Amino acid sequence: MDIQLQGQTVRLYHGGRAFDNKRPAILLLHGAGHDHSVWTFQARHLAQRGFAVVAPDLPGHGRSAAPQLDSIEALAAWVLALADALELGHFRLAGHSMGSLIALATAAAAPQRIAALALLGSVAPMPVAPALLQAAQEDRSRAHGMINQWSYTPRGQLGASPTPGSWLTGANQSLMERQAPGVLAADLAACNNWLGGLEAAGRITCPTLLICGERDQMTPPRAVKPLRDALVNVPSGARMMQIPGAGHALMAEAPDAISDALRGFFTDT
Repeated sequence: MDIQLQGQTVRLYHGGRAFDNKRPAILLLHGAGHDHSVWTFQARHLAQRGFAVVAPDLPGHGRSAAPQLDSIEALAAWVLALADALELGHFRLAGHSMGSLIALATAAAAPQRIAALALLGSVAPMPVAPALLQAAQEDRSRAHGMINQWSYTPRGQLGASPTPGSWLTGANQSLMERQAPGVLAADLAACNNWLGGLEAAGRITCPTLLICGERDQMTPPRAVKPLRDALVNVPSGARMMQIPGAGHALMAEAPDAISDALRGFFTDT
C-alpha cells in the first residue's frame, strides 16, 4: 500500500491483511540500510492475530520517496506524522537497531500516544565503529560485508537458517544493495550522532520490552543496562528478554521467538 505523506510517496506493508485502524495498531520500524521487508515474518504473524500492522519503508528507503531524513529526531517526527495520516491516536511501537532509536525518540516526544514500546537490538547511545562509518561513505560493498559479519552468528555465517532454502547473509546483502547510494552512510551517522537516548528513556511511561540476542556483537546484552536503567518511569520497570543463540539480526535468525515475544507483549498491553 502506498500513501502520500508530506508530498512524498510512502510504501507501507500490512502483513498481508487489509489495514483497519479500528484494530489495535502496531508500527514496526526497520534499521539502517534496510526496509520494511526485515519485518515480513513478524508482520504477517501479528496481522493474522488481530493487530493492524504498519511496517513502513522509511523516507529514502525501499520504495518510499526521498528525501532521506538525517537525524533520529526528524525520523521520530516523521513517524508521528505517519500515525496522524493513518488516524492512529494510540498505537504500539517496535523498532530494531536504528529503528529502536526512532521508536524511543517517538515515544519520548508523544508518550500519551504510545500504548507499549518494544526495542530490539537497542543500546543508547548507539556509537558506530569509525571503520564502518568510513566504509559506508567510501566503499558500500565493504560496509555491507562488515555488517553481515557482525550481525549474524557463526551458524548464520555458515548458511544455517530457520527458514528452509533461505540464505540469511545473502538476502541481507541483496537488501542493502537495493538501497540508494548514501542511505546506509546517513543512517549510521544518525545513529552515531544521537546522544539523547538516555534522556529520552527517562520520559517513557508505557510498558517497555527490551529484546536482545544472546550473541549480538553490535548491541551486546551487557551494553543494554544503561538504557534499561534509564527507563525509570516505566510501570513495574522495563522488561529485558534475551534470545538464545541469536545475533543482531534477530528477526531473521529467530523469527518464531521474536514473533511470539512481540505478540505476547503487545497482547498483554
